[in-house]
Amino acid sequence: MPTETSSLATWALGLAGLYFFLAVGVRMLMQYRRTGSTGFKGAHGKPGSVEWFSSILLTVGLGLGLSAPVLSLLGWLKPIEAFDRPDGHTLGFALCLLGLTATFGAQVAMGDSWRIGVDPKESTELVTGGPFRIVRNPIYSAMIPTCLGFVLLVPNALAVAAWIALVVGLELHVRGVEEPYLLRVHGRAYSEYAARVGRFLPGMGRLAP
Repeated sequence: MPTETSSLATWALGLAGLYFFLAVGVRMLMQYRRTGSTGFKGAHGKPGSVEWFSSILLTVGLGLGLSAPVLSLLGWLKPIEAFDRPDGHTLGFALCLLGLTATFGAQVAMGDSWRIGVDPKESTELVTGGPFRIVRNPIYSAMIPTCLGFVLLVPNALAVAAWIALVVGLELHVRGVEEPYLLRVHGRAYSEYAARVGRFLPGMGRLAP
């Protein structure tokens, strides 16, 4: 079991590295070549704001998520027995690979409008085609099961806490930062789009027109 746990933790770290290489490194390089900007905008929220809290949660989730397989490799964290199952590990691999593919695909579908973070002074084109026809936030819709896949690969308490922080952070960011920004910039066009397309799942989380 220790050998299997170490192997799974190593795979989790490798997949995490691949995820960041494609979804951050490659995507930022693509954006820079197309627009002259990496697309990274960071956080602009004041301490105590929704954006500030969501940024903290997302940062904490990222840190805990990367620490979980490392501490597992060191033998400092034991897996939760109820989730430490071969079928769970297989599902975890599948979620990681499918989630990575879906994340990168949705990022590419955003074209020049792709950003990491929101700059309130900037205006980008509203993207409603491709995967954005199905849900308004397909990148985040793919990120959540991807991170769940990492939990199933390395099912310890730290990985679970990382996933919870990520989900709550994304919810706060989308509801409190991105949606108000898009309503302010695109007005009726976004309002009508959000009234017919779900937030993270098809048909769920639609906004009142």
